Order: sequence, then C-alpha cells, then structure tokens
Amino acid sequence: MDALPGWAIPSAQDDAVQEELWLLGQPPLHQYLSYMQDTVIDGRSLPRSALVDEWRRANDYYYELETGEAGIADRIEILDLPSSLEPLADALREDPCYRRAYDVLPTRLAMVELQHLVVAQPHVNLTHANRLREHLSPKPSNDEVFRFCHPIDRPGPNVGVRRIGDTRFSFTSESSDLRFREAILLRADQIAGGVRFGTSAMVVGLVVGFSSNFLTAIQSDNRLVLHNGHHRAFALLAHGVTHAPCIIQTVTRRDELNLIAGSDVQEEPAFYFKSARPPLLKDFLDPRIRKVHRIPCPLQMIDVRFEVQDHQVAD
Repeated sequence: MDALPGWAIPSAQDDAVQEELWLLGQPPLHQYLSYMQDTVIDGRSLPRSALVDEWRRANDYYYELETGEAGIADRIEILDLPSSLEPLADALREDPCYRRAYDVLPTRLAMVELQHLVVAQPHVNLTHANRLREHLSPKPSNDEVFRFCHPIDRPGPNVGVRRIGDTRFSFTSESSDLRFREAILLRADQIAGGVRFGTSAMVVGLVVGFSSNFLTAIQSDNRLVLHNGHHRAFALLAHGVTHAPCIIQTVTRRDELNLIAGSDVQEEPAFYFKSARPPLLKDFLDPRIRKVHRIPCPLQMIDVRFEVQDHQVAD
C-alpha cells in the first residue's frame, strides 16, 4: 500500500520549531485550551471562542461517527505472526527489557490492524513521526516492520547531563521517553574504573534512561487500546502499512488494567473499551478531526536529587 497523500516526509526540519498533531473534539475541552495557550506558538493570540467552535465542530463529527461507525473498534483484525518472523519474536522475548516489562499479565505477539487501534493519547509529534518514517523503505518488508516496532538493538537518543551540586543532577533529552528508572545497589567490584577516595563498600546507583517503547496494546474483549509506540504506529499507518507486529497484554478485570494502563485509560476504561466509537489511530489522518500546530522543540528534563545523612547509632 502506498503512503497516504499529504504526508510526505520533509527534506529538512527546523530543530527550534516542531509540528504536533492533535485530535480535536475529544474531551476534556479545557485540556486543549490550556495546550493552545501554554504550548502552541502564537496560541495566546487566538480567540478562545474560535478554538471552542473548532473543537465543537469536531465533537459533532465524532457524534456522527458514533452512529455510522458504531462498534468499529470491536472489528479490529488480529492475525498470527508469519512464521518468518518467529526468530525475531524469539529474540524479542529473550530481551531483558521485554522480560521485565511483560512478566505480569498474559502476553502474546500478533499482527494487528493499525487503523482500528483505540488511542487514549490525543496527540502525536508529527516532526518526530516524520523522522521515524525516514528510516522506512518505500515498501517495508515484514522483517523491517518488526524491527521498526521493536528496536531491541537501537542506540538510545542523546542525553545531556549537568551536575548542579554535590547531590543534584539534571538530565535532558528531546525524547519524551526519558525518565527515572530505579535505584539500585551494587557491589564495589561491579563498577569499573573511576577515582575513589579510600575503599568502596557499596555503590548506590540512580538510573536514568528510556522505556522500551515497544509497540504494545492492551486487550479487553475484542478491543485493543494502544499503550506504547504511538509515534511508530502512526508513522507506519501514514506510510501505508496496514498491519504491524504488536505486543498484546490481555486484561480481564479493572485491577489488572490498573497495573499497566495509563492514567487516562484507568480513569475512564468504559469510554475506551465499551463506547460505540472511541478515538482510533486512523483519526489522526482525518482532516475533519486532526489539527497541526507549531510548537517549540520540546525538551524532557529529569531532575535527580539525593540526600545523605550521617548518624551515630548504638550497637
């Protein structure tokens, strides 16, 4: 399938300004108004009444879709992985990130129909998605799509590090996946190199890094809600790819959903899993719903501080 018209990859990008794609008409309205005022370039100069009218028209269109496409999310096509992808699937299952992230609920790999994935995230960074598309050939093979969705051997994005004080560090990246991962305790012999004062007993490590960001969906009954990999899924769909290998985690009750889902899905599970026509990935390609905004280049910052106290205690 050829790439969809109107989504050509730009030859160059302005690093200071990026484009972000929003789904209009999805509640809450106040979230969209705050985004326009606080994030969009020149957003404060736009009349709020015009923004509300624009959002209302899209919301009315979603009402039409609830009638014309009722139940469409329940008809998503889920296919077995082609046998040719099993070696790649086995390598993914052995990856430490996969084994740690997907060890709680029933999990499987399958080829899913991208356009009918339910989306809880109402926006994608179009600049980032276009950069991802630059790595795809015009008609990518199944192997290429699998590696695109599950890049276990891909180097991470660049990270800037700044030491602010003896007990404070700041980490920055253009990737929104940058986050504090965990605190770990290491033996001194597990740390190579470095100048130390005296003999080291133990080493406390504060780990900053990235999520696996594999293409992942949460299944309940016949629906799949996209959980991770929104930009990769959107880039593939805009590129003309109809199905992609996806990690599917199955939930059967609310407590299981609360273990893995994002806050939006946890707060309104019925909207995403039961409503007649929830927002779908294909909506990002519908000109009656989508809106492209210019925003300053976003920067994710993680500020890590720690505290040291020295005490004398009785034996």
